[in-house]
Amino acid sequence: MTLSERIAAVVQLGLSLTENRELVESAINKSFHQNQWFVKENIHKALDSICTQYLAEEKLNTWLLKYSLSNIEKAKSIGLVLAGNIPLVGFHDVLTVFIAGHHCAIKLSDKDKELIPALINQLGQIHADCLDYFSFVDRLEDYDAVIATGSNSTAVHFEYYFKHVPHIIRRNRNAIAILDGAESREDILALGQDIFSFFGLGCRNVSKLYLPREYNTDFLMEALHDFKELALHNKYKNNFDYNYAIYLLNQDKFLMNGCVLLKESEDIASRIGMVGFEYYDDISHLKSLIKPRMDEIQLIASNKAIPDINTVRFGEAQNPQLWDYADGVDTLQFLLDL
Repeated sequence: MTLSERIAAVVQLGLSLTENRELVESAINKSFHQNQWFVKENIHKALDSICTQYLAEEKLNTWLLKYSLSNIEKAKSIGLVLAGNIPLVGFHDVLTVFIAGHHCAIKLSDKDKELIPALINQLGQIHADCLDYFSFVDRLEDYDAVIATGSNSTAVHFEYYFKHVPHIIRRNRNAIAILDGAESREDILALGQDIFSFFGLGCRNVSKLYLPREYNTDFLMEALHDFKELALHNKYKNNFDYNYAIYLLNQDKFLMNGCVLLKESEDIASRIGMVGFEYYDDISHLKSLIKPRMDEIQLIASNKAIPDINTVRFGEAQNPQLWDYADGVDTLQFLLDL
């Protein structure tokens, strides 16, 4: 297939999924039964984002403008070890390898085994030759390069196991948010989307807040209480209750509002059902807290312009563009340089 044919196929996939979500309804139902974190609302949210941000023709053309793409003479085999923390989280890697013209040898996460195969099957319905670019494997073999996503502990093993080939190894990262005290209730509700979308399980979910000293946390917690329906989800509620019990037993200081716990902490990551926070005195102090830990941070959400720090506005953390690469590593350029 030519590059233009591949682009046309994925654009048509986006249109098809937008017009008729029933094409993948069976996979959606199976995913929820296999993994109860994958509620249907979140799967549809992920699909909506993919269709509007990844598969729209205008977005694809804008993404590809900066690259020297041509029809490669010999495709390479790219091993993909996908994560499964939120629905379809590995689709960007799959799409990027396909657009580059290489073959994807995909090792799916046990937590997300239905959705990506369903999308690739639909791609094959649009153009049968698309299927030649994909295979699903239990073990990676005969690969020319690898893109693997996992925890900090698995990343150590990935680095050793794949050291003989070009590779991208992704580790644990989380998003943070910077507030300045001038936020409206609507701003906090948008921030709540960044915190609670997909139950907070994504690497782009905000898990840590940086607050100016004397910040009104009562205002924050009252606004975030709008997400109280999260507590109706059994797995989320179990995690919330567990964290609550641990903090009580340890006599830790914390705030709660029925759907989230807020606790002062230096950690960037946080457990399900809670968010950490840390105070800052001024911009200089804020930068001293953040800059040394950028390798732990996926993105920074803030409605405040901060010199020398790239941010996204509240509410946009879980709506990445094609060029918003995980860990800041340009996956497409990596593939083109092979």
